[in-house]
Amino acid sequence: MKNKALAYPYILWMIIFTVIPILLIVHYSFTATAGGVTSFTLGNFVRFFDPLYLNILRRSIMLAAYATAICLLLGYPVAYILAQKEFRDRNILIFLFVVPMWMNFLIRTYAWLTILGSNGVLNTALRFLGLPTVQLLFTDAAVLLGLVYSFLPFMILPIYVSIQKIDNSLVEGAQDLGANGFDVFRRIILPLSLPGVVSGLTMVFMPAVATFVVSNLLGGGQFILIGNLIEQQFLLVGNWHFGSALALILMILIVVCNVLLSFINREAKEDEA
Repeated sequence: MKNKALAYPYILWMIIFTVIPILLIVHYSFTATAGGVTSFTLGNFVRFFDPLYLNILRRSIMLAAYATAICLLLGYPVAYILAQKEFRDRNILIFLFVVPMWMNFLIRTYAWLTILGSNGVLNTALRFLGLPTVQLLFTDAAVLLGLVYSFLPFMILPIYVSIQKIDNSLVEGAQDLGANGFDVFRRIILPLSLPGVVSGLTMVFMPAVATFVVSNLLGGGQFILIGNLIEQQFLLVGNWHFGSALALILMILIVVCNVLLSFINREAKEDEA
């Protein structure tokens, strides 16, 4: 009974800050207010299927997918190297990955304005070397770079933990049976690290597809992502009903992606078994 009582504050916290806000979003998304009268409607969701909003969602998903893929390509080798027992500077490098996460997300994003600006660190270095300058700020490339920088640690750390937990006797047994380094990686390391990969994909894709700070600052308002659209509906337009419908659609999309990743992970485990 005492153990159950310890869970009550957490349950209360979840109800106040998770369940009630979600219910409010659902309520606003299925209603409309006209002349002070609130009525049920599906018009908010019908409006979303306008080609303008569908293109915004498509662009958001594509940028998030690119960022997630780049984080995986960069993060897996780094996590694999860090997990090697003979790697002595592991703790120092992990510390360097974690330190930026202690800083405010907004401050870290603002730093890229100083680096990528016309008179920023990058172009100043190019001028010093006698090379032509580049215009990266306020482009898709700048937004993609900001997403990868912001969420790369969330890809590395779960994969690192999964690889580190692999029983080394499995690797030694495979080597004793004549498996080379590639076979050991393909048949043992990669399958057993898939839970970390799935966690990393989830932890990167979910915030990347809903981001609005990175696209606002590094994109310079040149284009709108789904996160920016939701922000505008709540803060600028004042249309909470359409903004709630967009937020609900985004939540459903994220849940579906999470379920698919979990299914892929489960199928991979069954195939290995």
